Amino acid sequence: MAFRIIKDAAARHTFRLFTLAVCAMALPLAVSLFLKSLPVLKMQSLGAILFSTEWHPMQGKFGMLAYIMGTATVTGLAMLIAVPVSLLAAIYLAEYAPARFRQMVLPLIDLLSGIPSVIYGVWGIVVIVPAARWLSQRFGAWSSGYCLLSGALVLAVMVCPFIIHVAREVLSTVPFGIREASLSLGATKWQTVKLTVLRKALPGIVAAVILGLSRALGETIAVLMVIGNVPAIPKSLFDPAYPLPALLANNYGEMMSVPLYDSALLMSGFILLVTVLIANLAAKGILRAMQRGQI
Repeated sequence: MAFRIIKDAAARHTFRLFTLAVCAMALPLAVSLFLKSLPVLKMQSLGAILFSTEWHPMQGKFGMLAYIMGTATVTGLAMLIAVPVSLLAAIYLAEYAPARFRQMVLPLIDLLSGIPSVIYGVWGIVVIVPAARWLSQRFGAWSSGYCLLSGALVLAVMVCPFIIHVAREVLSTVPFGIREASLSLGATKWQTVKLTVLRKALPGIVAAVILGLSRALGETIAVLMVIGNVPAIPKSLFDPAYPLPALLANNYGEMMSVPLYDSALLMSGFILLVTVLIANLAAKGILRAMQRGQI
């Protein structure tokens, strides 16, 4: 008996150690990026970096507003497209779909989440870019098709499988008795889903959306291939943009020999890391407020 207790305690402490080790990886990553960013921060103020559009590395100007706005706009637009579609698909799969259809579709959704991002990028060039070019001509705003709309559509398609998978799992965990109680009171199937199941599963659905947002913020190759990569704040859906991950991917390898440029690029990585961290902390706060009944 004593030996089993010792084994239990050893296993618990081992698992805790590995968990803490994984979590602790974020700290040296953030610290190293910040330390590498110090040279450019000594040359320019944080406000000048965050709120200026002047990006001229050889002149010592590293305004990142255009890249930050590129990241924000393409991610925000992608989430606006992906969240409604994903939630409706998750509700159908969890509540309405026949078992045979569900068994056929779920492996395909998992397959979509595992496809390399470069494949999505090629698909975007072949399908989405010509469609965006045609659409821009119909609206009288000519575009090459390599624009904000193309990047957002490709990103939305990439994010959807993650949100659908997590949201469906959350909806499936809602006790069946809650559904039966609602139906027995005369509610329709949709009223039961809308007023009972979704309310019960809301914290988990928010977590699914935040997971998709985190994936969207850090996505690089697919978006880089279709968004145009022009360092200017987009004023319409058909304007090109330049998100922070694309800035890093396009320039870092070539500019390591220029210390200040290298520091500015790592600063962009640090900004991206902080953005994702803030999004996740905000989501955690929302979930806690929901669980306490404050929202």
